Amino acid sequence: MTSMTPHREQPLRREVGVRELHDQLSRYVRHAAEGGEVIVTMRGKPVARLTPLPSADPFATLRARGLIQEPTRPRTRLEDLSQIPLDGDGPTASDIVIQMRRGGI
Repeated sequence: MTSMTPHREQPLRREVGVRELHDQLSRYVRHAAEGGEVIVTMRGKPVARLTPLPSADPFATLRARGLIQEPTRPRTRLEDLSQIPLDGDGPTASDIVIQMRRGGI
């Protein structure tokens, strides 16, 4: 009867040759998908970089770092803004633009 020895996975390296990358491709791709980066070398010279793709949401990283946050109210449409009087009770922005186009201001 043949006894099997437990296989211990070696830690992934930051730089990896093409042969090792080929032999361990799924591990290195999983590492990149989880946010890691690997430099691929050929004969000791760096030739490529394996990195994760950007997330579908370009703001996800910024949100996770606390640099931005979700809006607290719905977006105001530009058309709605043009109907708000500039000083509260005067003409609206669109009224002023119309007067300017007519040469009135």
